[in-house]
Amino acid sequence: MITFAKEMSPDWVLTFAEGEEKALDVRPGEEARTLRVSLGREPDLELVRRAAAKALRTVAQLGGGSALLQGGEVYERLGAEGLAALVQGARLAQYKAPTWGADKGPEAVACALEAPETGETQAAVAEANILADAVCFARDLVNTPASHLTPAELARRVAEAAVEAGVETQIVEEDEARALGMDAFLAVGTSSANRPRLIILRWRGGEPGQAPIALVGKGVTFDSGGYSLKPASSMREMFTDMAGGAAVAGAIVALARQKAPVNVTALIPAVENRISPDSFLPGDVIGSMSGKTIEIGTTDAEGRLILADAITYAIEKEGAAKVVDIATLTGAIVRMLGYSTAGAMANDDALYGELQRAAGQAGERYWRMPDYPEYRELIKSSAADLYNSSWDGCGAITAGLFLGAFAGETPWVHLDIAGTARVNKPIWPYQSKGATGAGVTTLYHLCKNC
Repeated sequence: MITFAKEMSPDWVLTFAEGEEKALDVRPGEEARTLRVSLGREPDLELVRRAAAKALRTVAQLGGGSALLQGGEVYERLGAEGLAALVQGARLAQYKAPTWGADKGPEAVACALEAPETGETQAAVAEANILADAVCFARDLVNTPASHLTPAELARRVAEAAVEAGVETQIVEEDEARALGMDAFLAVGTSSANRPRLIILRWRGGEPGQAPIALVGKGVTFDSGGYSLKPASSMREMFTDMAGGAAVAGAIVALARQKAPVNVTALIPAVENRISPDSFLPGDVIGSMSGKTIEIGTTDAEGRLILADAITYAIEKEGAAKVVDIATLTGAIVRMLGYSTAGAMANDDALYGELQRAAGQAGERYWRMPDYPEYRELIKSSAADLYNSSWDGCGAITAGLFLGAFAGETPWVHLDIAGTARVNKPIWPYQSKGATGAGVTTLYHLCKNC
């Protein structure tokens, strides 16, 4: 946690200011142990986040054990939000992934903030720390290998964090899901000896009885592709296929800790997609909680199956007024947008506008995909209501349209974070190799602002 400085004799003092130099120019200051960070001529919140992260990484590389963030000029230019961005960047730059070996790496650099301390700035810094904690929580979950994070263990860890934050928790197990008709969810989840769990989290900070916004996050703790087996090179990182679930868990815990005045339900269908004697097969026709039937084109399009039933549950059982689903859903979105931008689809322009405003606050990027009528022809089936793959390309678009069929008329946004959920080489200074925590802050701001 980063708080306002009281008494501190830091190893390094970090100054942040506008200047003629290029943005994120970090160089020694005139005084000993001072780093001067130029924000360029037109600083914004995202630039401040990156600058703080780059400065902290520099201090760590120089062997510093403590740093004072001088945020006065940032506050003058960007207000309390600027100080929050400083804190977020500094916190996230120092994230360390969990390890199971003896070498735990160097200690984090201790940080404090020097800036005007008012009620507004105190609240902004406290919220920034809550959000940084939530992103790190999500990163920890995503960075945990499948041997340590089965669906049951994911449910346990998420429920533990949720209960501590004051969030109501419910875990739906296999028999109850079967009674609800969640055949699509179970077709995937029962392919493994590690049985499925539907994790439901409810934060009720808004008006009693007000319909919640539902966040639905894909929770595939390992994806082999099933009988449509992935190649070995693609399977190596498939323990991270629950990043959408981690994002909604992080977001709702942060909302609860912030006591946000909104009603939110998070649903995480948690499964492993493996191969067993009774696993579902290409060519099968299965049911779903909605009553729609689905022809299986590939068992490697499993995420949309479990999300379909979770979206139906959100609308029919939780009475959701709006639905946002988030998933590492398709390799096609990575080929389309790379690793810095996620894909989006929506059936409601107003909700999508709210999503874009939230993403602007979070410093994340989402690009809306088209949903022209001819694309819907690619998921039609002669044997069932829907086809779970695409007959002719457009894989990211058709995956989104498949999910939209289960949202129906409920305002809905779909986020495909397959490219942004993890990085082998960090793109921004506040990232590290592995999980990024993509989606947490955008979902937080979306719900808080609704």
